[in-house]
Amino acid sequence: MKKTMKKVILVFAFATFIFGSVFAQKNSTDFRQKLSFGIKGGANYSNVYDTEGEQFNADAKFGLAAGVFVGIPLGKLLGVQPEVLFSQRGYQGSGSLLGSDYSYSYTSNHIDIPLLFAIKPISLITILAGPQYSFLIKDKYTFNSAIVNTEQEQVFENDNIRKNTLSFLGGLDFNLNRIVIGTRVGWDLQSNKGDGTSETPRYKNLWYQATIGFRF
Repeated sequence: MKKTMKKVILVFAFATFIFGSVFAQKNSTDFRQKLSFGIKGGANYSNVYDTEGEQFNADAKFGLAAGVFVGIPLGKLLGVQPEVLFSQRGYQGSGSLLGSDYSYSYTSNHIDIPLLFAIKPISLITILAGPQYSFLIKDKYTFNSAIVNTEQEQVFENDNIRKNTLSFLGGLDFNLNRIVIGTRVGWDLQSNKGDGTSETPRYKNLWYQATIGFRF
């Protein structure tokens, strides 16, 4: 699973770099010293891992990522890029129990607010890293089998799911004039255990993100 995620993000980044290199000569606008804002959309490829290091057999799943960003220059080579995104993360899996096949899926919807510090060595590439605050607005768990079929939709109902989570992001933006192609990797710094009265859930989210945006 981890190898698959790495391949997806590496292929995307390599294709973006080749595309950017081909069209770099047409990139007539250098936004490194200009205040700018933009919109973007794309996908997350996410999974979870156990904070105690035990085996966790969930599979990764895709989710939506979309929102707005602002580029604030601090000179030509440095800057700050705050963003506000709607972001879906989660996991899925399947198996067999007592001769009956089953499948499950979990999706969590968040409002993400990253505050990214930017290093801009050239106009084509921006290196980004920084903290992210996430607020859970809705989550959904589905379990299906030949014996049991249940669906639980939770809107602030499970007191043991953390609603506010601090994460860390790192990645690259490829600036093709007003088009911005972004790649990110993010992981939670806090487990999803909410009220502290139980050891579950003790997992953390890990996700890869790819977006395409337009800068105004």
